[in-house]
Amino acid sequence: MRVSRCFLPVLKESPADAQIVSHKLMLRAGLVRQTAAGIYAWLPIGFRVLKKIEQIVREEQDRAGAQEMLMPTIQSADLWKESGRYDAYGPEMLRIKDRHDREMLYGPTNEEMLTAIVRDDLKSYRDLPRNLYHIQWKFRDEVRPRFGVMRGREFLMKDAYSFDLDEEGARLSYYRQLLAYLRTFQRMGIQAVPMKADSGPIGGDLSHEFIVLAPTGESEVFYDAAFEAIDWNQKHLDYTDEAGLHGLFAQVSATYAATDETHDEARWAELPEERRRTGRGIEVGHIFYFGDKYSAAMGLKVSGQDGNMVTPMMGSYGIGVSRLVGAIIEASHDDAGIVWPEEVAPWQVGLVTMRADDATSVDVAEDLYARLTAAGVETLYDDRDERGGVKLGSMDLIGLPWQVIIGPRGLAHGVVELKNRRTGEKIEISPDAVVGRLTS
Repeated sequence: MRVSRCFLPVLKESPADAQIVSHKLMLRAGLVRQTAAGIYAWLPIGFRVLKKIEQIVREEQDRAGAQEMLMPTIQSADLWKESGRYDAYGPEMLRIKDRHDREMLYGPTNEEMLTAIVRDDLKSYRDLPRNLYHIQWKFRDEVRPRFGVMRGREFLMKDAYSFDLDEEGARLSYYRQLLAYLRTFQRMGIQAVPMKADSGPIGGDLSHEFIVLAPTGESEVFYDAAFEAIDWNQKHLDYTDEAGLHGLFAQVSATYAATDETHDEARWAELPEERRRTGRGIEVGHIFYFGDKYSAAMGLKVSGQDGNMVTPMMGSYGIGVSRLVGAIIEASHDDAGIVWPEEVAPWQVGLVTMRADDATSVDVAEDLYARLTAAGVETLYDDRDERGGVKLGSMDLIGLPWQVIIGPRGLAHGVVELKNRRTGEKIEISPDAVVGRLTS
């Protein structure tokens, strides 16, 4: 993409109403624009990041055996009255009426809808287990939306729902999602620690929040440094390996991690001091087992192996896709701007000419842009007739992982500059070697 053809409205200053780093940088770098309180339009660069995060989430859900579908944003209030949640949910639910005076709502979540969808088609234990998910926009009417996409009213979410014959099966579904989440966040290049969460009235140990560490996080967190060294990819562990999944859950449960709400001082004191990590964190995902709370209330039953009718056990699994954009920025930025992990960056490399009036520089840049594009390297080429310093400032703000900087001084010696945005390291390299270096 050429900057001259890209809708990329970069701001020099942070808007006065932006309170946290991610909100300021998303506005300044042209990722989003607010259209109403807590509601944002995603501009091209922000949308590219959003879709990359969404695709990683999708791929890991598919690997775990979940099946993608799509449910509507508008739901009938009758479903929520059936489960008993319509009146209990509170003013965060946006309630509306259609032209026939039927009560409707803009869905904040989908437990009721999916239970209603499957109850006419799940008949036997042979139809289980099932895990269905979608990635859809949600709405919760926050009383004080703030912090940009971190606490907005409209947000993009992946929510999955599992249906199993009994608790034993439900635990395996939970363990699969636990592994899928750990792999999802690792692929995004962020440290997301699974922390035991409050299970509510159902009790038990099957509720975990996934917390991205960031100084501006909402929760105080405590965790064992052992989490930082674990490779969750664990190629030996397959989603059909029941013993391995049980072992994974045991490993996570035995490695201490908690928010201030569930922090256990006694267990914390047992941890060697050099392994204690504290800080703040942002919740980006939550997995939860709730048994027959919805299936029983909404009359979902299947015939068991002995012929008796059984109420399936359920779980739900959410990831804040749009929230992750803000969380990643909170965890990965510097004074100059965003520092994107390669896996979610809108482009891999920014190509900059320091002198747009230097024909040789432009020729080399055009040639490199064509070669990088042909090699499949996503490239943002700043071809504007602007000062070099302005272009470099924009590239640092946008935060692409690599910058290729082309100027007359370097070309006189047959080199261009390759900069690593995260480390700031710069090396001189021949133009012919750039493509190989960025594709190796």
